[in-house]
Amino acid sequence: MITRVTNQTMMQSAQRNLQTNLARMAELQDKASGQKAFTRASDDPSAAAESLRVRAELRAVDQYSRNIADGDAWLTAVDSSLTAASATLNKVRDLTVQGGNGSLSASGREALAIEVSALREQLLAQTNTKHQGRTIFAGNSDTGVAFTDTLDHTGGTGDERGVMRRVDANVTVRVDVDGAAVFGTGDASVFRLLDNIAVELKLGTDVSGHLGALDTRLAAVRTHHAEVGTRHAQILNSQEVNMETSVSLEAQRSRVEDVDLAAVILEMKLQEVTYQSALAVTARVLQPTLMDFLR
Repeated sequence: MITRVTNQTMMQSAQRNLQTNLARMAELQDKASGQKAFTRASDDPSAAAESLRVRAELRAVDQYSRNIADGDAWLTAVDSSLTAASATLNKVRDLTVQGGNGSLSASGREALAIEVSALREQLLAQTNTKHQGRTIFAGNSDTGVAFTDTLDHTGGTGDERGVMRRVDANVTVRVDVDGAAVFGTGDASVFRLLDNIAVELKLGTDVSGHLGALDTRLAAVRTHHAEVGTRHAQILNSQEVNMETSVSLEAQRSRVEDVDLAAVILEMKLQEVTYQSALAVTARVLQPTLMDFLR
């Protein structure tokens, strides 16, 4: 069977081809202006699904980055407070050694007692240090202080009552310190120890017997200080890993979503040349006849 090719058939075919070229040019223009490989999920369903997955991971990484920054700030505050507390206790120890000197006058012992009491208040203020409105030695407690006037610790014990920050999908880091473990609580606290030293200095009693207890508290401060340093190193390491992961995911997102602008512009120019050529050929082949004007 021989198919008859009429002018109308040729015109319809030419129009269809020109429309296809125009549609392709419009698609390329959208890519060039938006610099995105697709604007709707229907344009490339598999790429859209991959883009959603990568963006979800990027959002998680961004949240981990904020957690890491917050944890870094917490641990920096804890480190500063423990450094100050260690210095305060060392001063108290020096004063206690001086107070053990039997030849010290009553006025001299009184002066030492006043200084120990002042250092005790200074230490209490250091243990009630706050970060972002929360005490750094009271875990999740919302009482506003780590140690009350009765020297009771307001926070719980153990990691389950601590301030935790998730720095990765499978890693959490504690960013505070259990104040009770460092400074004791109630009559067993370092504050009661300093009270006793001040009282005995005023009474003229030998206070050198408290040096062992002071050394124990100093050792506790140093131990927890070292733990804070370890956690801080973990936070900083997590920060580096987080940055590397973020860069990797951003590269994946770019490969899926972004276009090679130079390649798109080149293809668009080629498409324009093709379209102009198709127009010229169509104009040459489908020249108007008298019948076209009589319609």
